[in-house]
Amino acid sequence: MVTSVQTDFRRRLLDGLAAAIADIGYRDTTVADIVRLARTSRRTFYEHFTSKETCFVALITETNDEMIRRISAAVDPTASWPTQVRQAVEEWLACSDAQRAVTHSWIRDIPALGVLGRDLQRDLMEKFIDMVQSLTDTESLRAMGIGRVSRQMAIVLLGGLRELIASNVEDGGEATDITETAVQASIALLGPRG
Repeated sequence: MVTSVQTDFRRRLLDGLAAAIADIGYRDTTVADIVRLARTSRRTFYEHFTSKETCFVALITETNDEMIRRISAAVDPTASWPTQVRQAVEEWLACSDAQRAVTHSWIRDIPALGVLGRDLQRDLMEKFIDMVQSLTDTESLRAMGIGRVSRQMAIVLLGGLRELIASNVEDGGEATDITETAVQASIALLGPRG
């Protein structure tokens, strides 16, 4: 049984990793940095995670799950198609900016984890695909001529937007700087077919 104390320590460790990523980047972060920022011990760290990598996977997974929850909640299924797209994109970009260092690390550092990273990336992408398909599989959108988005089309959209966010942040901008481009591209890619 997981206790509230265990949950608190786990949360502190994940927050410690997020703070270390923001301060020095994932690659330069050590377990010592994480426990220092979490104000706990190495022993506590290893009670929750087997390595820095497994802690990173947990952080990215939780961040991703929260982002999906927030995007899904932000979309009003009774709104017009362009409004729904804007709501989803704006929430995604706001979440990305709120955890900017973690978002950037998610995009750039996961590939360095090898098989663990590849499996994580596939899992994260599948969750986003499910969200996009769920958001586009409604009666009101079908009435507007918009059907459930295919898996392949969702991958094209999500991969393109993810790379656009990363390149903009690397160039010193904020994720929200790409709002109009992201909204227009999403509407063009996923909108009604003539």
